[in-house]
Amino acid sequence: MNLADMLSYADIHELSRIANNYECECNGHSKNELIQSILTTVNRRDVFERLVENLGMEDIRFLNSLLFDQRSSFSLEELIARVQQSRFQKDANDNWNPRDMITRFKQRGWLFNGYSQQTRYLFQVPADLKKRFGDVLAKHFRKSLVTLGEPGVYRDEQKLIVDDIYHFLHYLYQQPVALTAESYMYKRSLQQVLDRFSVKEEPVGKTAWRFGYGRMFREYPSRFSLIYDYCYYHDLISEHNQTLTLTDLGTARVVEGYKEDLLQVYRFWLRLYKNPVPNVQALVQWIDKLTGEWTTYDSLQQVLVPLIRPFYYDTPESILETRIVQMMMHLGLLRIGEDGQHGKVLRITKLGSGIIQGTYVAEEDRVALPIDKL
Repeated sequence: MNLADMLSYADIHELSRIANNYECECNGHSKNELIQSILTTVNRRDVFERLVENLGMEDIRFLNSLLFDQRSSFSLEELIARVQQSRFQKDANDNWNPRDMITRFKQRGWLFNGYSQQTRYLFQVPADLKKRFGDVLAKHFRKSLVTLGEPGVYRDEQKLIVDDIYHFLHYLYQQPVALTAESYMYKRSLQQVLDRFSVKEEPVGKTAWRFGYGRMFREYPSRFSLIYDYCYYHDLISEHNQTLTLTDLGTARVVEGYKEDLLQVYRFWLRLYKNPVPNVQALVQWIDKLTGEWTTYDSLQQVLVPLIRPFYYDTPESILETRIVQMMMHLGLLRIGEDGQHGKVLRITKLGSGIIQGTYVAEEDRVALPIDKL
């Protein structure tokens, strides 16, 4: 429902609180006048843009968690969890309460309780306001972006990842692979697989930590780790008795020459990376919206890093660069180029924009990793 519809279901006390928040001058005893005054004020572009642009970062993070969620209603517990996720630094001495933010959003007419018996304890965001929030934030973000013409060189991997999934399966079709006691491939076998791929990766060196981004992320480079986990969770490969083999389904893929649907690989990546980066889907949506032209990475980083929560030793900066932007390029969603003056630049691909805009993964839909991989 839109804002006008939700206001019509609200009682006069709630309307009065919203009207007072916007300093509306009207007859507070007339429901119709209250509604019309609120709508007139909120529909003024300058008023609405000023309200959104003056939001604090925690408010923006909370709002961002709602913008790209296709559900129409949320429980109080869900909203509290999202407010808590929007607060990156906590002061043990303050009296911060996540319900205060929810109350502020209600007083602005940005959140409403449902009107039916089934939805009275749920909260809804007016559909027309959600679109306006997205448009105003995008306009606000774009003010900080630096755009350029086409760079001299750029990388565009398009559908190479589905080719390499097939190469991996074909390798296993030719011979089973011995695994270590921890179910990892030996370095020699791993190198043979990596040498077959269209996109080259180096084996993982000794490092203090690698976890959270997949079952095999500790031992395998990022792109191959995604490929391996995709095949594992889609029942294309089997780990049994310290041997890696194709399943019947995996064998059929090779025999038929079938290549995976890139959209399904992208969906799997979202579900897998939601574990360490809960708002990865919203971040990808913003990258799609903000890189229709060649855009400097530094300016995009300035806009998006404040939305990213650190993950253990992974900083917001490294999450954006190596976990999101780099992987989006591997998925064929982004082109990454180099400009002589501004350094790294990027642009969404037509294929990528279509996949991103046409794909939605529910908040709770994520790959369940073993506890030691989280």
